[in-house]
Amino acid sequence: MSFPEEIARSYDAWRETPTGHYIDSREKSLILDLAQPRGGERLLDVGCGTGDHLWLFRRKGCDVTGIDPSAPMLDIARQKLGHKADFYLGRAEDLPFSDDEFDIVTLIASLEFTADPVQAIHEAIRVCRGRVFIGVLNKYSCLGATRRLSGSYRSSIYDHARFFSIGELTAMIRRQLAGVRIRWGSVISLPYSWYGFARGIEESLPVMNNPLGAFLGLSFSVTFTQVTIQEPIRESTRIESKGRQPLPGVVRVIK
Repeated sequence: MSFPEEIARSYDAWRETPTGHYIDSREKSLILDLAQPRGGERLLDVGCGTGDHLWLFRRKGCDVTGIDPSAPMLDIARQKLGHKADFYLGRAEDLPFSDDEFDIVTLIASLEFTADPVQAIHEAIRVCRGRVFIGVLNKYSCLGATRRLSGSYRSSIYDHARFFSIGELTAMIRRQLAGVRIRWGSVISLPYSWYGFARGIEESLPVMNNPLGAFLGLSFSVTFTQVTIQEPIRESTRIESKGRQPLPGVVRVIK
């Protein structure tokens, strides 16, 4: 799903408010703790929107690329980053990149709006040679419940969103990488209106393995440790990414 320019700019404006800035900083702290970007790494942000998280990773020294289905969002991102990032118009379910091309792949507030989240995760794994980070609005948080209910009486971008819990995300990932170790946590456990006076409470709450925060983040490693005969076959036939499924016999073992 793509968003018009007015939605993109309104979200950027919200981040400049005191509450928006605080919430954004908490979310970014969790993202950095779990994604652990390092200088020189190649990073792909799937659903990069207006490029705010690309700036975050660029400041950490990463070589950044963004892809988004919304041309207006990408226009704003290009205005922010210029030549400091590469941009592509495209969908999470069909990434126009080679296998194992990026050290880090992120989906931040984008999986909720994909038509096929399982395929989007599959594609993130396919193009990654290091680790994947996924950040979503938590289904079982106070804010998640409010956003779902708001759609029953007024129009919102969240009318088109699919909300996830940690259990659902873990199940989708382990369907593709059985036994993978997943690190996760969440922030923003209080109603937005409380952050003018209750930041101390927020900061006293646990972050890791907290199932109730509004912003839920998780990361996992993607590492090939075995190569089978099917790997050369896949290279020689140049299977296209669209609709690709894991080949029988290709084993991806997590260290």
